[in-house]
Amino acid sequence: MQSLETKGLRTWIEIDKGAIAHNYSLLRGLLKPEAKFMAVVKSNAYGHSLVDFSREIEKLGADWIGVDSIVEGLTLRREGIQLPILVLGYTLPERIEEASKENISITVSTFETLEMVSGLQTKLSIHVKVDTGMHRQGFQLAQMTEVITVLKSLPKNIEVQGLFTHFAGAKNPASTEKTLAQIKEFEMWQKTFAEAGFVPIAHTAASAGAMLYPQAHFDMVRFGIGLYGVWPSSEVRGAERDLDLKPILSWKVVVGEVKNVKKGEGVGYDFTNILKRDSRLAICPIGYWHGLPRSVSNNGNVLVHGKRAPITGRVSMDMITIDVTDIPEVKVGSIATIIGRDGGEEIRADKIADPERTSEYEIITRLNPLIKRIYG
Repeated sequence: MQSLETKGLRTWIEIDKGAIAHNYSLLRGLLKPEAKFMAVVKSNAYGHSLVDFSREIEKLGADWIGVDSIVEGLTLRREGIQLPILVLGYTLPERIEEASKENISITVSTFETLEMVSGLQTKLSIHVKVDTGMHRQGFQLAQMTEVITVLKSLPKNIEVQGLFTHFAGAKNPASTEKTLAQIKEFEMWQKTFAEAGFVPIAHTAASAGAMLYPQAHFDMVRFGIGLYGVWPSSEVRGAERDLDLKPILSWKVVVGEVKNVKKGEGVGYDFTNILKRDSRLAICPIGYWHGLPRSVSNNGNVLVHGKRAPITGRVSMDMITIDVTDIPEVKVGSIATIIGRDGGEEIRADKIADPERTSEYEIITRLNPLIKRIYG
């Protein structure tokens, strides 16, 4: 049965506030007391609703919020979020002044951006991103002397607030040697900054790095995927058996139609599944536009009345067909669970993701932002 909150909705996403608090407490417990906790809420809070999740995590006591863009940062400021905010991604030159006005810190990873901020007349806090081996954003080691020279020439209204890097393979035990090398190179940057008179907030670790490399906690840790109850990788989950993360997201949809179809008939576009028995099929009004990948066509499941119902035929843009032959109680109005728990059964996002083509991160962050998120 649908609740009053979901009445009038064909599909919705439920977010468990108790699970958010649980995960926050577990992850905060990994840190030394003086280390700051950054909650990374980029990409619509990994699909969990940027504003709603940020409000919850601010109440729980996070020290910082990390976003991808100035657009996300400004949205949070308009909605009353007071925590320090760092834009982790690239900020367009024409939007740097907005960051200054709204007290939003930005990442600086190129000399072009350093030149832009040097001409700013108002106060701005920057975090310098260094490339210690991932070769994505960041200044490289050979540029260290030049970086320090430019930073020393900046006007006093520009605060060098942070120094950070990002690990390429912290969630993969096969990359341990490379991760340790990244930590060592970052320490070189930190030492040189200190000798030059800069003592910024140092941060390197995201969820996996925080779990597996305590020496990488430095002054702050950036927790993203772990906060949402999703493991960075199966290897990290295996290594951290005492850490009981709880998924906070469930995705549900109303059954809109039920029909009987004879053995030998084809189902869906291109008849990719031919029924091997007389079957009872149900139609759910969600598809790849909503974020369910086509890769689960003919090999995924949903939960209805606590039982698994196979997805049969191709996932369409706005509909899926499920086989409910063995679940006779299914009727129009029944609730199907795409991600989450129903009775003793559970479907996690990692079971939807095809490990050869995508990841659990991609599944949850691509859930359509127009689907209503209900926090409770």
